[in-house]
Amino acid sequence: MGNQSLVTQPAPTFVAPAVKGHEITTLDLASYRGKWVVLFFYPLDFTFVCPTEITAFSDEVDAFRKLNAEVIGASVDSQFTHLAWVNTPRADGGLGEIRFPLVADLTKKIASDYGVLLPDGIALRGLFIIDPEGKVAYQTVHDLGIGRSTAETLRVLQAIQYTREHGEVCPANWTPGADTMKGDTAGSKTYFKKHG
Repeated sequence: MGNQSLVTQPAPTFVAPAVKGHEITTLDLASYRGKWVVLFFYPLDFTFVCPTEITAFSDEVDAFRKLNAEVIGASVDSQFTHLAWVNTPRADGGLGEIRFPLVADLTKKIASDYGVLLPDGIALRGLFIIDPEGKVAYQTVHDLGIGRSTAETLRVLQAIQYTREHGEVCPANWTPGADTMKGDTAGSKTYFKKHG
């Protein structure tokens, strides 16, 4: 597993089986060009932290779509296991209705290409934001027992989009509507005078 960041690099492309809704299909990452993509890896289906993340992202999918972003989940399970998990009600340990595709990375090549594959063959909790040109704009990797925050993912996506649109930079803990700063000495001084 490489330690090199993918940020600013072309996102590794893939064509893989996936479950979308209650159907097995094929997902081609290249078909998402022109949109932002939030691609996240999780260790295994039918586990404990994973469903909380997957259902949380599903519940917030409209907020991502308002930002021209699509969400994609991926694990090293097969598309058949994904389908069984989606077809199992949440109350019984399943996912129920999920509003974005789950990619089957049974060969483990996708997790390996993204640098999140552990030696025992499962993926760390890697999350990547890919821009409309197909380059990685953000990545974060968590240990297995730590669930991710959809609110923080949305905030980071909004910050990336803001900086690209306005040419300004976002300070720590920035949220939409808060002050930004020019990415130069004079601009930062103006910001710090106001926010001391």
